[in-house]
Amino acid sequence: MGYYDQDYQSRYKPQNNRKGGFFLASMAGALIGALLVVFSIPVLSKFDVLPYKIEPNNQTAVTDEEPADSEEENTTRKNVSLDVYTQITEAVDKAGDAVVGIINIQESTGFWGQTQESGGTGSGVVYKKEGGKAYIVTNHHVVADASGLEVSLSDGTKIPAKLLGSDIWTDLAVLEVPADEIKVVAEFGNSDKLKPGEPVIAIGNPLGLTFSGSVTQGIISGLERAIPVDINQDGTPDWQAEVLQTDAAINPGNSGGALINIEGQVIGINSMKIAQSAVEGIGLSIPINYAAPIIDDLEKTGDVKRPFMGVELASVHEISSHHQQNTLKLPKEINYGVAIRAVQPNSPSAEAGLREYDVIVEMDGEEIRDVVDLRKHLYNKKKVGDDMQVKYYRNGQLEETTIRLGGESL
Repeated sequence: MGYYDQDYQSRYKPQNNRKGGFFLASMAGALIGALLVVFSIPVLSKFDVLPYKIEPNNQTAVTDEEPADSEEENTTRKNVSLDVYTQITEAVDKAGDAVVGIINIQESTGFWGQTQESGGTGSGVVYKKEGGKAYIVTNHHVVADASGLEVSLSDGTKIPAKLLGSDIWTDLAVLEVPADEIKVVAEFGNSDKLKPGEPVIAIGNPLGLTFSGSVTQGIISGLERAIPVDINQDGTPDWQAEVLQTDAAINPGNSGGALINIEGQVIGINSMKIAQSAVEGIGLSIPINYAAPIIDDLEKTGDVKRPFMGVELASVHEISSHHQQNTLKLPKEINYGVAIRAVQPNSPSAEAGLREYDVIVEMDGEEIRDVVDLRKHLYNKKKVGDDMQVKYYRNGQLEETTIRLGGESL
């Protein structure tokens, strides 16, 4: 028994010590190994780059590139040439130099007497070069009240210009200049083929010649927009301009400039912008198909030959109900039409038998609700010498007559 106890003490006790030591050694080794792993991982700052790259499909892929030694790293610069020549730049190259600046020179009287100074600037488009002369279309309001006109070319050259004619109703005017300095002539496109969403480019001089030749891009936002125009500034619309709507930026100074298609063809003459605090991205342009015959008349005769009736008019809705019933003697259900305030002697209307206080309600089967409707029908659908069927109320009775239109302004 004593032997067993001694042998147990001598044989088994040391083994237990070795087992405990082995366990402690294993734990220490594991701890040291963990610490080595932790301290072997680099700490990345926001300036460090992981050896991964992001593919276009947002998949992460490992590259085979290894970070270069900072002491041996060689940086190589590469010059990359990009070809950005597109349809837009081609269109601008084709038409850009045909868009010029228009300087309205006005006389003023001051302390030193009468002087000439710039009354404003706009834009214009060179559309023809013939017989040593070049012809430029712009807006009527750009050249209004000018005592002199100058054209500023794309290279800054300024040449005197002569006003051939101007039309307040369509806001168009034509200038003539010597052709010596004119290098580029614009090509007219077909505005009747435009579609909403089609890309367009506006070229002009927004805010004056400092920004001459500015190019803005957009789309056709709408076709055949009818915009009321107050010609005589009396607060009542006298006309409805039929224009193209675009979101290409058009600002003061762009007036008279070109709206071109992707082929570099002029499809509109920029005319105005709705400038309200709540409205953005609405630019307006006169369709070139509508403008072309007006431009031709202004170039050849200095005036636009329109049919005229020889009457003074007023819209019925502007007349009080008292005078509608007692002066014009209209039926109660008729609250629209155009009242004749005066008839010019020997005019087409006088010869057709129209009189003062007659109220026109129909022309060629088309209802006429106001003066704008009448002018739109007369100017856009009739020609000098045409016959026009007119229905009107006189003393409460509906009557009809035929007018053969003359060739003077309304």
